[in-house]
Amino acid sequence: MDASAPPPRLRLTGITKRYASVVANSGIDLSVGPGEIHALLGENGAGKSTLVKIIYGVVHPDEGEIAWEGRPVRIADPNAARALGIGMVFQHFSLFESLTVAENIALGLGAREGIGELTARIEEISRRYGLAVEPSRHVHHLSVGERQRVEIVRCLLQAPRLLIMDEPTSVLTPQEAEGLFDVLRRLASEGCSVLYISHKLEEIKALCEAATVLRGGRVVGGCDPRTSSEQQMAELMIGGELPVAHRRAPLKEGRASLIVANLSLPADEPFGTHLRDVSLTLRDGEILGVAGVAGNGQKELLAVLSGERRAPAADAVRIADVAAGLMGPAARRRLGLAFIPEERLGRGAVAEFPLTENALLTSYQHGLVRAGMVRFGAVEAYARQIIARFGVVAAGTQAQGSSLSGGNMQKFIVGREVGTNPRVLLAAHPTWGVDIGAALAIRQALMDLAAAGSGVLVVSEDLAELFEISDYISVLSGGRLSPPRRTHETTVEEVGLLMGGRMAGAARQHEARGVVDAA
Repeated sequence: MDASAPPPRLRLTGITKRYASVVANSGIDLSVGPGEIHALLGENGAGKSTLVKIIYGVVHPDEGEIAWEGRPVRIADPNAARALGIGMVFQHFSLFESLTVAENIALGLGAREGIGELTARIEEISRRYGLAVEPSRHVHHLSVGERQRVEIVRCLLQAPRLLIMDEPTSVLTPQEAEGLFDVLRRLASEGCSVLYISHKLEEIKALCEAATVLRGGRVVGGCDPRTSSEQQMAELMIGGELPVAHRRAPLKEGRASLIVANLSLPADEPFGTHLRDVSLTLRDGEILGVAGVAGNGQKELLAVLSGERRAPAADAVRIADVAAGLMGPAARRRLGLAFIPEERLGRGAVAEFPLTENALLTSYQHGLVRAGMVRFGAVEAYARQIIARFGVVAAGTQAQGSSLSGGNMQKFIVGREVGTNPRVLLAAHPTWGVDIGAALAIRQALMDLAAAGSGVLVVSEDLAELFEISDYISVLSGGRLSPPRRTHETTVEEVGLLMGGRMAGAARQHEARGVVDAA
């Protein structure tokens, strides 16, 4: 070793963390140099989130040492981490919904400056890095993608020397993600180290110069992503060959399972998006992908389809040929609707509930309750079935939702909704933040559900995902939905233009299938 070389920015030696009978991290060694962009890879539940929480002072290790720039340190809490120069963007947001963006950032930074001065800095950082954030907006009005931008901006305001990114692009568009990569490369060139967690291996190859792979809480290897293939990295993560998704046979046109007709709906909050003359037809056995940049009406569309908001008229939304626009969520579920929301905890599941009760939340109409009484044996069996089918890593069916990693909670929610064999499934960002093996399993489950005759509507900003599983693709932009196009008859470039708001010319004659042009 060159004695004149600077010490690593961060060195972990023998880091171990136990939770009751679970060993989250076991003897982990990791080194990140100055200006290095280092990937931390592993399946959901591999121990990545625990490890970075240790680095950020949220969790304390049971064993091992942390060295910062060559000297041993004890990181007592996040304030101590920030004082060293460590910043972190969490996968699950830590924002107060009733406060504005600027107020949340002020709390997170412990800023002593006035809100006006901080607002100006937020706007400057937002412009410099291309992360659109409105400081005066209340957080409860923001989409998931917009909340992610707030977390990133808050972190960049700290001018960190080590920046930890936990799934930062999960809800960013490809263009936004590339903009973030430019930011990270610039930070690295200025000497900032980056520890980067992502399940998107194409991102790892494009961005990172080193990778450490965890499996079962242990380091199982490392590689240079620039010279390793995505398949090699994936197989190192899962410890075997990568499963292959099986595409179903071409469809014969089925009956309409979901029809939206000329739906216009004003936003229910000041910064929301008005839906404008939205029409679509989803048929049995079909997957319709809806692409779009966050904040273009996805939240509003899903709310009115799921029943969280009522449509202006009953006929505006039809499920299984029943006018459902004025029905609530429970009534729509009785018609055969299931829903995977974009927010796992809070809307998709309750953190304090065990998995059995989380299974019961939306599936009680499917044989889990009889004569008003819960059939606890059936609920237990259903929860076990979900865990087994989707490989959910959990300490049994009584494990609390909060004890699962984000990806494992997502697998459980997907399994719960798919397991009801719905007539219509609405899926919002179904593979957000899950590892490559879990993403394949979820996509396969959606394709299998459609092959069995269900209509599946997938809202996603992951164009690769939509092109892989969808039969048709539409784009939601400014509250307007483009006419659907057969997936094999369009391109990522064409969809990207529509995502940018270029609806003009999108009304060329396609196979209309009864869909009204909303352009």
